[in-house]
Amino acid sequence: VLARFLKKNRITTIVLPPSALATWEVEELPDLKTIVVCGEPCPAKLVAQWGLGRGFFNVYGPTETTVWTSAGICVDAKTKPNIGRPIDNIEYHILDANLAPVPADTVGDLYIAGTGLARGYFESPALTAERFIPNPFATTPGERMYHSGDLVRRLPNGEIDIIGRRDQQVKLRGFRIELGEIETALGQHSSVQ
Repeated sequence: VLARFLKKNRITTIVLPPSALATWEVEELPDLKTIVVCGEPCPAKLVAQWGLGRGFFNVYGPTETTVWTSAGICVDAKTKPNIGRPIDNIEYHILDANLAPVPADTVGDLYIAGTGLARGYFESPALTAERFIPNPFATTPGERMYHSGDLVRRLPNGEIDIIGRRDQQVKLRGFRIELGEIETALGQHSSVQ
């Protein structure tokens, strides 16, 4: 239905999760000039199918940072798209367990700082204190950074590659799914022992 709408209205730019894009045929949307994917990992196969002759961008950013914090331009259809570099007014810190920066091309935890940072979680001060911590690299007192839970590495060209998650969270069609919450709910069902 959405693909028919886009074709009928000659839409030139779309923003959607890669899993939605994967359900369409390329020839259905000849007017499409710019594709922005977000919300879940983007496979190289989609860049190969959809990127030829179009602008193809892989953007990243959790809700806690007002959605997008970086954008990667996808030009190589043979390699997994990365998330590019942080946008203006956003800082990425790739840190070890002691909050020390890791060398380039070394996997570390992604912490995000800057003007797009949320205040915290609604009515959840403990979780806010756990995930939004003082920024040790700040130039202004009181600045914070958000611990994303994503494991990343800085590539030699300065762009960021997501490796995986520190926890068991998965994303499906742009939605966060906490597997532990599903396990707990199933364990409470009377038919599960």
